[in-house]
Amino acid sequence: MSELHTVPQAAWVCDVGIPAGEAMLEGTIHLPTNASGIVLFAHGSGSSRYSPRNQYVAQVIRAAGIGTLLFDLLTPEEEVIDLRTHSLRFDIQLLAERLEDATVWVAHADETRHVRIGYFGASTGGGAALVAAARLGETIGAVVSRGGRPDLAGAALARVLAPTLLIVGGHDDAVIQLNEAAYVQLQCEKALQIVPDATHLFEEPGALEEVARRATEWFQQHLQHEKSKESKP
Repeated sequence: MSELHTVPQAAWVCDVGIPAGEAMLEGTIHLPTNASGIVLFAHGSGSSRYSPRNQYVAQVIRAAGIGTLLFDLLTPEEEVIDLRTHSLRFDIQLLAERLEDATVWVAHADETRHVRIGYFGASTGGGAALVAAARLGETIGAVVSRGGRPDLAGAALARVLAPTLLIVGGHDDAVIQLNEAAYVQLQCEKALQIVPDATHLFEEPGALEEVARRATEWFQQHLQHEKSKESKP
């Protein structure tokens, strides 16, 4: 990875606990000064809020003046179970519900309730993000999926209202096919972009930087644009 962008002075940086039913999800929120939006990250299977790829993308997004919330979709106890069974990481309905709970928390917190909300989903988190976006409708301003599994969203794809960007590596052939099939089902504003010569984890030189650039531009276009429209008399 290249050197990270300079992050604007943050108005609010805090480790948080997010209630989700009987569970408490751990996360970290960063909200730059005068942020026009905040992006909630839904990590992929077997990952966590400490994913170095998502951490990098989050820093680039914050450098553009948009807040981020990286949090664990599973509790520590659930992660132990999942490491043994690999079952919870593919429970898209559970993951989507956790993302919805985090969205409700963000929408009501004093520091964040004034900003538009977006989702960044990776791998199975891409499917969960689209299911949650379908359920929450206009509450969600934009969705980006990185190497995601939007096919796991199933029938929810046709109900997504938020502008959705699907980003896939050019050498990730199987996932390209899954994203192409899901793209057809999406009825919202949408784009499917291929990063040339990249594999599933975007580990090639410059690949993750390209993902971060495209995702940031998508969120700038849709979250900031929506906020400016709402502010007009």
